[in-house]
Amino acid sequence: MTSTVETKDDSTTAALRAAVRELMPRAKSDLAQLVSFKSVYDARQFPIEECEKAARWVADAFKAEGLTDVGLHQTPDGSNAVVARGKAPAGKPTVMLYCHYDVQPPLDDAAWETPVWQLTEKNGRWYGRGAADCKGNIVMHLTALRALRKVYGDDFPVGLVLVSEGSEEQGTGGLEEFVPGNADLLRADTLLICDCGNFAVGVPTFTQTLRGNVNVVVTLETLSGPLHSGMFGGAAPDALAAMIRLLGTLRDEHGNTTVDGLRSDQVWDGHEYPADQFRSDADVLGGVELLGSGKVADMLWARPALTVLGMDVPPVVGSSAAIQPKTRARLNLRIPPGTKPDEALKALTAHLKSHTPWNAKLTIETEATGSPFVGSTDGPARTAMAAAMAAAYGRPATTEGQGGSIPLCNVFADTYPDAEIMLMGVEEPKCLIHAPNESVDPTEIENMALAEALFLASYR
Repeated sequence: MTSTVETKDDSTTAALRAAVRELMPRAKSDLAQLVSFKSVYDARQFPIEECEKAARWVADAFKAEGLTDVGLHQTPDGSNAVVARGKAPAGKPTVMLYCHYDVQPPLDDAAWETPVWQLTEKNGRWYGRGAADCKGNIVMHLTALRALRKVYGDDFPVGLVLVSEGSEEQGTGGLEEFVPGNADLLRADTLLICDCGNFAVGVPTFTQTLRGNVNVVVTLETLSGPLHSGMFGGAAPDALAAMIRLLGTLRDEHGNTTVDGLRSDQVWDGHEYPADQFRSDADVLGGVELLGSGKVADMLWARPALTVLGMDVPPVVGSSAAIQPKTRARLNLRIPPGTKPDEALKALTAHLKSHTPWNAKLTIETEATGSPFVGSTDGPARTAMAAAMAAAYGRPATTEGQGGSIPLCNVFADTYPDAEIMLMGVEEPKCLIHAPNESVDPTEIENMALAEALFLASYR
């Protein structure tokens, strides 16, 4: 399908801006309802009925805004994806609006300064689990569609496919497995993956790249059982000490990741991330140095990063004077575009084998791998969205990368190779997604809803 971009005049932009602003109290009310659902897709933590209630709410809300063929579709991991459609006018493109209604668990309830499951306004932000990731994006979609109906009437200017995932935060791949077998159900010319956000509040941003990942569990064994450190310490091979030495080879003294065979000198050519701003966003303690020999954007978005996610070691309280015979570590290697996950896994495995000290018995278990992703950099949809963002925010859009992975993006790219895929949303750094005290700035919902409405009105 060929497309052109219509430039909307100031009166249209003003009308949609006024409509979105008028809808913001309803957006807050809707977000409060969504946050109240404890929709963690893990029956060990919360009743699955909470996810079902959230799914039904999403389905009903988009049906009320004129989408049809609304249904809950069970995916292979048992979760429900909400799918709804709006038929495209003759000759017009179809746009997918992606989001997810499941959320991360609260983690430490005591660390929350507001009720976890109750939307609470504080210092101009709205707090609650899922307020940004990703229920804020659900409300953003709804607000954009409502604004269009206020200004243009009930018929949407393009076709629509709403896809709201139910297990994204668990990483169990339900929708990833569902998409290829249901390609026609979800087919669209442009996909808006709204599970990202802007570089900062008020800075319209395309998330241009996502790093891939390689997760492994490493086990080192040296003894058949623990030994008294006084009687045997000094000659007996200590599995924990061996692990410490092995893990130490994965970063240099500057904090650069040093996996043999992987480049770590790439440079990010998009928006820079000032070090002072990053220190503030990440709450780095005073005096503690940032890692790496590159700029912050290089380290976050262009280079590999190895993180030790966990280790099996005796806790300090209750530990004894014993040499450890066995220990495990869970490693997460983030890889930038241009690096294939199988190549990264091969390099990491070879590095661990070659650097294991004292001939300790090494076992490596591959947990998961995911490919990096690069979103659309040009095309009619990208052009229209850039213009819409600039009109909504009053400044040009920029680009950033993201250290996280969204494997679904690669599935969409493989299934719809001709579609433009753009990543955006309301989740800027101060949202603290996945952490206690998650929040959203309501101006991001307002401005992103306006940008989406302008895009849907102008994309042809």
